[in-house]
Amino acid sequence: MKVRTRFAPSPTGFLHAGNVRSALFPWLVAKQNNGQFILRIEDTDQARETAGAVEDIEKTLDWLGIEWDEGPDKGGPFAPYTQTARLDNYHKWAQKLVDEGKAYADTRTPEELDDLRADAKAKNKPFLARDYRPDTPPAWKLGMPLRFKSTPKPYEWHDEIMGDLSAGPESVDDFIMLKSDGLPTYNFAHIIDDQEMEITHVIRGLEYLSSMPKYLALYEALDFPVPVLAHMPHVLALDGKKKLSKRDGAMSILDYRHKGYLPEAMLNFLASLGWNDGSEQEIFTKEELIDKFGLDKVQRSGAIFDEHRLEWMNGAWIRRLDIDDLYERVDQGGWWPQGNASDSSKDYKKAVLALVQERLKYLSELPELTDFFFEDRPADMSLIDNNKQLKDFDHNQLKDLLSKSRERVEQSDFSVESLTKTLNDLLQETGQRPGVLFSLIRIVTTWAPASPGLAETLQVLGKDKSLARIDQAIGLLGS
Repeated sequence: MKVRTRFAPSPTGFLHAGNVRSALFPWLVAKQNNGQFILRIEDTDQARETAGAVEDIEKTLDWLGIEWDEGPDKGGPFAPYTQTARLDNYHKWAQKLVDEGKAYADTRTPEELDDLRADAKAKNKPFLARDYRPDTPPAWKLGMPLRFKSTPKPYEWHDEIMGDLSAGPESVDDFIMLKSDGLPTYNFAHIIDDQEMEITHVIRGLEYLSSMPKYLALYEALDFPVPVLAHMPHVLALDGKKKLSKRDGAMSILDYRHKGYLPEAMLNFLASLGWNDGSEQEIFTKEELIDKFGLDKVQRSGAIFDEHRLEWMNGAWIRRLDIDDLYERVDQGGWWPQGNASDSSKDYKKAVLALVQERLKYLSELPELTDFFFEDRPADMSLIDNNKQLKDFDHNQLKDLLSKSRERVEQSDFSVESLTKTLNDLLQETGQRPGVLFSLIRIVTTWAPASPGLAETLQVLGKDKSLARIDQAIGLLGS
């Protein structure tokens, strides 16, 4: 079977993790089987449509490397790939169902339908539209709501994630297929589109599972084959109690890009939400995901969106990059500190990157972690006075300690090896603990709350800059 999967978002806002996972899983299935992955825009809910949402969808998938073979921007054999451009198709199939007595016009007002719901409630039974079909519906024409005429019966089906499932006849009801404005509902349109676009695998969120009996009834009425079905468990908020949603603060995937997350890390993280290959492996390349992914390994319970784990995974991916690749990403993304960094050489900036690579969790941290390599930060004596290792020393004592340190550091050739030996020798000469001596030198050469290893930091700063900053601090302590 030629595998064809799809991602069919509504352009009602940005994509968050739950949305994008609904693209990633079917994309992996398509890639794994040398099939096609289709992007389709389901834009029939025009009241909620957001300007720029389609562009956001395409940018998000493109950033993550989730390539689509057919779509609104690329065309394809089953174009158009936007639902509002496919209205004639829906009207054609709707008329077929009307002609076969499988759909009927429902021109009752919302108030009349509310009265029928009240009647069902008074009779202590659920409201089912099929129990209140009009005796003589008018002949349907475009501009009238059209309702599917169901035949209640039990259904059984297999879900690649949820297993063998069934539902009784009470789950099947008459539902609206076309609204009075001629636009189709999701329940109708996606089944027409999937059939016409030859979609073989429908992989989507768990919220659609309860509607499966309706979909199966419609497949049957249209004489369409049922595709392979898979319903993914919800992506949950951190408390594990409810589905991740925009209303509860779920961030746009592109916001993570703007914060300096890597696409490889985000793709890896999203794939791990509800899936693992049964091993202890946590870091997967795109190629490994394509090779190892399987719907049979997707868990049935919800997957928690843990941003701390994403942060850890992003740091792990940053550490996997070679220094040239990391440099290019930082340079292209404009992540260097503002100011003198633009005047620094490529070799100097790569040396800085190599020092902080192990500590970076995301690229937007880079300016704060490295600005002292590119410009002199203002002296902040509170870093000394509030340091738990230094606060018990008066400034004259610290000045003497720093003066002795400067004398020895100046004699170093400023290789890491030479600086390390010099610093260790100073510990012997001064009788101080590393927490005292090294903290003092580190603070006055960076004026930053934290920095990489002291010898490595001094080596990258260079002799002239390091000694000049030590001299400045000696003057401040003396005054």
